[in-house]
Amino acid sequence: MSEQPNIAAVRSYLLELQDRFTQALESEDGGARCHEDAWERPEGGGGRTRVLQEGALFDRAGINFSHVRGPHLPSTATARRPELAGRAFQALGVSLVVHPRNPYVPTSHTNVRFFVAEKDDAQPVWWFGGGFDLTPYYGFTEDAVHWHQVARAACRPFGAEVYPRFKRQCDDYFFLRHRQEPRGIGGLFFDDLDEGGFARCFDLLQSVGDHYLPAYLPIVQQRKGLPWGERERAFQKYRRGRYVEFNLVYDRGTLFGLQSGGRTESILMSLPPEVNWRYDWHPAPGTPEAELYERFLVPRDWLAGEA
Repeated sequence: MSEQPNIAAVRSYLLELQDRFTQALESEDGGARCHEDAWERPEGGGGRTRVLQEGALFDRAGINFSHVRGPHLPSTATARRPELAGRAFQALGVSLVVHPRNPYVPTSHTNVRFFVAEKDDAQPVWWFGGGFDLTPYYGFTEDAVHWHQVARAACRPFGAEVYPRFKRQCDDYFFLRHRQEPRGIGGLFFDDLDEGGFARCFDLLQSVGDHYLPAYLPIVQQRKGLPWGERERAFQKYRRGRYVEFNLVYDRGTLFGLQSGGRTESILMSLPPEVNWRYDWHPAPGTPEAELYERFLVPRDWLAGEA
């Protein structure tokens, strides 16, 4: 990793990506606009948080940019790289979470990020991370296939092995171990990416970021007109509970933000505004709610048989 990272180029791309996400979601919602908070972190750096709430289509959509600095990497980062303990750091990223109002429109998430661990007498150590994943409440095979087709297209220029590896890592990461179930139908996930040099890794990060909207918006447009009622809304709120559990128990970004003294409102913007938990509830056999568990919340190669 002798190649020097271009932090300014990463920052410029991430700011532009946040603007692109903001414009797309505001246009798709057709009513609400994002509220923006620019914030500074006492330990160094800051960011801008944009949240769209109570829109015509989205209950909440959050799009956060941050570029923070600190004297010591938090334990979340050094748990996997203990040799970096004690180093100063910079962390840049854009994260987006969308919680639609219509239960037939899936929740979705994307995040792209860059870390640099710095020490006066040593070369900086850098790596990229990110991905995107989809969390439906009611499953549609064609949506899952489309989502993974675009995920594969994002990875294809970087080698045939990249999509299967990132898909497997996504399935492994977005898994609620205490429930023994996945959060959704997966997508892409990568972390500690530095292989092939800075330019290649940065190109891959940009490809993932650039493919999110083509993956998600067609699904939104296909499902947002479907009628729904209290039954579907109740199931959506129940399944949102799984989203909350994952983010607060397992999500590395949430833990990193809290451990590094980040802005709490920005970190927790990913949580849905309305959630329900039911004690030991199970869907009735043969219902669309049961089908989600039986056909969609299972490990599956959605592109099996495709070239």
